[in-house]
Amino acid sequence: MLTYDPNLPVAASAERATKVYGVGPTAVRALDEATLAIPVGRLTAVMGPSGSGKSTLLQCMAGLDTLTDGSVRIGGDDLSQLSDNELTVLRRDRIGFVFQAYNLVPTLTAEANIVLPHTLAGRKADPEWFDQVVTTVGLADRLTHRPAELSGGQQQRVAVARALITRPELVFADEPTGNLDSHAGAEILGFLRQAVDGFDQTVVMVTHDPVAAAYADSVIFLADGRPVDQIDQPTAQAVLDRMKAFGDAGHALEANGAPS
Repeated sequence: MLTYDPNLPVAASAERATKVYGVGPTAVRALDEATLAIPVGRLTAVMGPSGSGKSTLLQCMAGLDTLTDGSVRIGGDDLSQLSDNELTVLRRDRIGFVFQAYNLVPTLTAEANIVLPHTLAGRKADPEWFDQVVTTVGLADRLTHRPAELSGGQQQRVAVARALITRPELVFADEPTGNLDSHAGAEILGFLRQAVDGFDQTVVMVTHDPVAAAYADSVIFLADGRPVDQIDQPTAQAVLDRMKAFGDAGHALEANGAPS
């Protein structure tokens, strides 16, 4: 059962969010009237079997995809009521996104990739904040390197730094450790945890991994396109046990970043 402390401010929320891909008998209902609230200043993990709607929920809440029905709000703003330009500005200035595949520009240096949101907006990054973020993710000696010259873990550090550089209200991370070994994955999870504890960010992370979910303040479980359960202050074992209760623990662990 989902719970939410009404005394906590809401960073983002979905109300009866529905997303249907295709039409007719081949239509796929990726989200089915999903309703949930993401509290400010917390790390929230989203889990569920492959096809449960995890990534679709994240993309719709981040304004990267549109709902078929229902609504998503970032703070007090209903995304469906924003113009294309307003939505672009919101995604650029108020939201950070960390992709499993890094999504770095291969011709740019690490530093240029990190400050890209500011570059696109015609602004300069705050030097003190830039230094703090770069130091936190351990990239000070890699800023002149291009993505091809960096390891997977280093590329994902660049992606995390890029997501944080605008001091967004929300950081969404879609399977951020899915392509990394356990050591590099633990580093990225530690950085996301530090973003919440040290930088007062709000992070929402899709993951299939109970160990990754244990870094969160709470875990929301999706099934058939809607939230069905929640664990607060999770441990890896508690998450795994809950997934076993769904009968999909093995499937979820084998999915390893499959579209969901």
